[in-house]
Amino acid sequence: MYNHSLFVAICLFLLMVTISASGDSFAQDAGNLPGNPLKSHPRIILTQSDIHVIRKTVKQNPIAAGYLESLSKHGDAILDAKPVERILNGPRLLYVSRAVLDRVTTLGLLYRLDNDPKWAARAIKEMRAAAVFVDWNSPHFLDVAEMTAAMAFGYDWLYDAMTPEDRALIRTAIVKKGLDPALALYRTNEWWTKSPFNWNNVCNGGMILGALAVADEEPSLAKKIISYALKSLPLAMATYAPDGAWPEGTNYWEYATHYTLFAAYALRSALGTDMGVMEYPGMRKTGYYPQILTGSTGKEFDFADSATGINMRTCLYGLARWYADPAYAYLARKAPKAGDISAFDLIWFDPSGSEQDIASTPLDTLYSNVGVATFRSSWTDPNAIFVGFKAGSNSANHAHLDLGSFVLDADGVRWADDLGSDSYNLPYYFVPVKRWSYYRLSTPGHNTITFDGANQDLNATAPITKYVSVKDHAFAIADLTSAYTQNGAKQVIRGIALRDKRRQVLVQDEIEVQESANIVWSIHTSAVVNIDPAGTHATLTLAGKTMHVYLLSPAGTHFIVEEVKLNRPYRPLTNERKLLIRMPEKTAKTRVVVIFSPHSKMDKLPELTALDAWK
Repeated sequence: MYNHSLFVAICLFLLMVTISASGDSFAQDAGNLPGNPLKSHPRIILTQSDIHVIRKTVKQNPIAAGYLESLSKHGDAILDAKPVERILNGPRLLYVSRAVLDRVTTLGLLYRLDNDPKWAARAIKEMRAAAVFVDWNSPHFLDVAEMTAAMAFGYDWLYDAMTPEDRALIRTAIVKKGLDPALALYRTNEWWTKSPFNWNNVCNGGMILGALAVADEEPSLAKKIISYALKSLPLAMATYAPDGAWPEGTNYWEYATHYTLFAAYALRSALGTDMGVMEYPGMRKTGYYPQILTGSTGKEFDFADSATGINMRTCLYGLARWYADPAYAYLARKAPKAGDISAFDLIWFDPSGSEQDIASTPLDTLYSNVGVATFRSSWTDPNAIFVGFKAGSNSANHAHLDLGSFVLDADGVRWADDLGSDSYNLPYYFVPVKRWSYYRLSTPGHNTITFDGANQDLNATAPITKYVSVKDHAFAIADLTSAYTQNGAKQVIRGIALRDKRRQVLVQDEIEVQESANIVWSIHTSAVVNIDPAGTHATLTLAGKTMHVYLLSPAGTHFIVEEVKLNRPYRPLTNERKLLIRMPEKTAKTRVVVIFSPHSKMDKLPELTALDAWK
């Protein structure tokens, strides 16, 4: 069996070499690839040997036992739930596809572990319901990809529990509603096949799973799908280079990485090789990315169409198991418990690792390819200061017009908020121009500078031009000028420093415009804001904690506080405020300096230093 798998893997590798040299002509020859994937089921990620390991681990490890208990309770709830129906949410069937994926993998794993037929029967009932949908919503192909993945896992893991009629129904659905539509899109170079972002990982990953599930009965189709997917997927894998960062933010890092792991593990379990998927530059480091972007509050730096509270646990376990990395295993167990335990948390569970394995992680990180810098005063103190600073590109997928924005944690509280994404069902949410009219996505909706209330340039890029990290302080400086050139800016530079032995945060902007403009500095906060009579000292209070904010420059300006509120159809926003500074009318050149000091007032304010003199 092993030699057979190796033979197939070598053939696939040789095929891919041919693909790279001959362009699209490989598609006509893909059906001639000799050999087939492993004939036994289960073969997609979960194999019979894995089942024995999981049973043993559950008996020996209390965390794994707790995961199984959670899955069993979830399985019991699914038994009484009504099977899914084909009901769109806006233009999407995605929530239905994800429900099928969750239900089938939960019930499928429980069945493989205890052989209780109730789990298999309910999962098969779910798959029958999805199999008879008129389609899986090809216009929004993520829906098809995730439904194909769900049905592939069920077909493979529950193969021996299904009747021949069940197998035929589900296999036909995988082919007619998943693989055939995908093949047509591959042949016409659908946009996601050329994308470097999450749609590529998810769609190709789902199609690889579907192809491997039915490869015995549909060898020619399976080989074509896998060949196309392996040609397309490297375009997205290159996005992880060089250091594992993902420009779409932490939510889409999780989404893309989840399906990358599905593809790699499935290829390896079925064919004996992942075809090099997990060896692309940046993949070995990518598990640190969401951890580094998570503040001391446990909230992520939620730039782009992200939100706080993502479930990074499953991906970290998958990375830990793949690379035999105890640091990832430890981080997975310590990850914020967002989301329910999934089947893959148990399949990829790794008991290794301790705090010692991450002790050498730097306090500060620069992801230059994404344009994000983070600083913190400690990894272990829950009251530590954390700053996430966003530069990068406004034209990245899912980006907001947020160059120069930042978040700030201290004392277990997030003081400067990123408002995250809004409802994807808002009209034309992903259509340029209309998209930028929504507050959460606009420049005024972020913690940065605005000129005359206008948005930043849609195509602007802001490089981080200087970055320093030493024992007692750290800083980054970003050139935001291109974001405001359309507004007449000659220079807009922002520096953010964690200073005074990492006890304070200083934000400094140096601005010069060709013609005078109305310039506003602002941050968003859910804290209660009180401003002193002089207007240069704001006291923020939240959860019984206090943050002092000082306005050092320019002279003659003062803090202002405004309420920010959004009602439906927007994602509701209440109890949010905007602390802002309006420059003197029609300013041509100015320097704005604000310092944040948690805990206590500052007796002496620092002297001002030009950004080009920061050391």
